[in-house]
Amino acid sequence: MEYHAHEVLGMMLGQTFTDASLISAMHNTFGNDAKYYSCSQNDMTAEQLIAFLKSKGKLVEVDGGYTVNTAPGGSCGH
Repeated sequence: MEYHAHEVLGMMLGQTFTDASLISAMHNTFGNDAKYYSCSQNDMTAEQLIAFLKSKGKLVEVDGGYTVNTAPGGSCGH
């Protein structure tokens, strides 16, 4: 199945992740074979989605890893 990036961001709210812990959470929540898409990309693996979200400023570094960027303009506006 395919899941929108917003579903991953929603799952992450209020939590801190490393790459490994986020991939594990994504596999546990959405399945090992899940694919992900966004408003501008599709057919991404968990690893590709994480890289995409980081490149778009949707994730921000915090102690112990990173979390969803909830600052104004940091998350999706839709």
